[in-house]
Amino acid sequence: MRKYGQHFLINQRVIEGIVAAVPPQARQVVEIGPGQGALTQKLLLHHAAHLTLVEIDPQMQAYLLTHWPALAGHMVLADFLKFDLAALPAEPTFFVSNLPYIDAAEILDKVLSWPYFDGAVFMFQKEQAQRILAPSGAAGYGPLSVLSQLRAEIKPLLKVGKACFNPPPKVESLVLTFAKKQTPFATAEKYRRFARLVQAAFAHKRKTLYNSLVLSGYDKAAVTEALQAAKLAPQVRAETVPLAAFLQLNTQLVRL
Repeated sequence: MRKYGQHFLINQRVIEGIVAAVPPQARQVVEIGPGQGALTQKLLLHHAAHLTLVEIDPQMQAYLLTHWPALAGHMVLADFLKFDLAALPAEPTFFVSNLPYIDAAEILDKVLSWPYFDGAVFMFQKEQAQRILAPSGAAGYGPLSVLSQLRAEIKPLLKVGKACFNPPPKVESLVLTFAKKQTPFATAEKYRRFARLVQAAFAHKRKTLYNSLVLSGYDKAAVTEALQAAKLAPQVRAETVPLAAFLQLNTQLVRL
């Protein structure tokens, strides 16, 4: 039952640590890719009335319903990236998942972008988790770091070794917690424009921030003015620019 390349979590310490990070008062809990139910069976003990599972694999869905009939009515058979979150009740939602490595960044972006996102506890490949956490100037700092840290307060929770899975993956993992942060963007379109600015800043490796933005279509004079307003040197590279400075650049370069 590994059509989707699942690595099933089997370590009880890790399972209990993840479930303990779900707030007891959570009004709605969504588990993404429950698989064989390692987290699900624990979540049922505390959040049964408010739990929704989104599972892509019909074999996994059948397995879960066979072992925990109480899940009937709580399961959605869907690819989470194609699932319309508007189908969920419009109330604060906490997400839980041992994320599939290949889609983890896209799933995180979708979750953080949802207006009713309240928090999450997610497992990532260790290297990807380190990129999410990276401060400016650190190895791995990039758009994933900036756009994740903009929208959530992020903390490492658990280191997870290869032996915690069956079958064991080739990499170590790391569990992160996310708590919703208010952003300065009143609309989804304003956020998307900021995200495009950040992506453009990192689009041309080994180029200065100025050159990268100009090569991405931003006006030369406007970029020069924006860098001066943000007190950034003309030779600065995106990898050393903190989130606060990107927000300052945004006020100069992106106008609705």
